[in-house]
Parts: sequence; C-alpha cells; structure tokens
Amino acid sequence: MLILFNKPYGVLCQFTDRSTPPRRTLAEFVGQKDVYPAGRLDFDSEGLLLLTDDGALAHRLTDPRHKQPKTYLVQVEGVPTRGTLDSLRRGVLLNDGPTLPAQAEVLEAAPEWLWPRDPPVRFRKTVPDSWLRLTIREGRNRQVRRMTAAVGLPTLRLIRERIGDHALDGLAPGQWRTE
Repeated sequence: MLILFNKPYGVLCQFTDRSTPPRRTLAEFVGQKDVYPAGRLDFDSEGLLLLTDDGALAHRLTDPRHKQPKTYLVQVEGVPTRGTLDSLRRGVLLNDGPTLPAQAEVLEAAPEWLWPRDPPVRFRKTVPDSWLRLTIREGRNRQVRRMTAAVGLPTLRLIRERIGDHALDGLAPGQWRTE
C-alpha cells in the first residue's frame, strides 16, 4: 500500500509525539494502520509525504543510491540571479560536502493551485521574495533550505510537490489518497 499525504505546515512526520505540549502528528490525519513515512519533511515544511507498509518500496523511495527526484516549490527571500541559479544547478558546497546538481528554475509567481499557509509567511516591504522550483536527487537533512541559504536566498516557505512519479495533484493540506 502507498499513501500520498499532503502534510500541512506544523505537523510532525510521525504518529506520536512525547513533547510537552504535544505537537500535531500524522495520527491526526491518517487513520490507516501499519503504515510508516518513506522519508521525512521538516515540521515547518509542507507538501507530499509518502507512507507505506512495504519496506522494500520505502527503501527504493528513500535510499540515496536510487536517486529518486524530489521536486520542491521554494519561496525565498531575495531575487535569484543567473549566478545563484547556476550555483544550484552545479551543486552547492554545504558543511557536510557538495550536493549533486539540482534542476532550478525561477517562477513568475506562486502557482495558482497553491494554498495559503497558516500562519502566513512573514512579509517585509523592503525585502523582495521569489519562487523557485528545485528538483534534487538526494535527501539530506534540511538540504533545500541549506542550499538556498548557501547561495544567499534564505527559504521562507518549502512545499514538496513531487517524489519520482508521485505528485500532490490536487491534494489539499491534510488530505491523502492511496495509489
């Protein structure tokens, strides 16, 4: 079984939380038993999360050797230049080593289908923001955020829209479907 879930902002990628006060978890949204996340999304990231009861499938989806492409919409602070995009496309040097090259494109605006975030992203009149679409083939901890910061474009909002052949395709935050 494979579940495609649109993880809302501020939800943990696990079914339980022992912190005080407890944070929102997958259990609030997914009632299916014996499924587990294949990969993770940060608490403050949104979008596609795959859950499965098939260990071999989870391994194929998450093992770096399989290099599954993961595509993100990224709202960044600042305006990308040709140089910053070229840096992302060549690969960025992070503190844990260089990244693989990414596909990177600037979007004119946020896609029409994108839902508003709750709470909204901070807005600063004097600092412009931009939208990028980045596709990476790794899955390091907070990789996209670290990559954009390394080229001078801090991430304000991060939404994963695709993993390999699996895409959000109209799922609203908190909704899920099986494939």
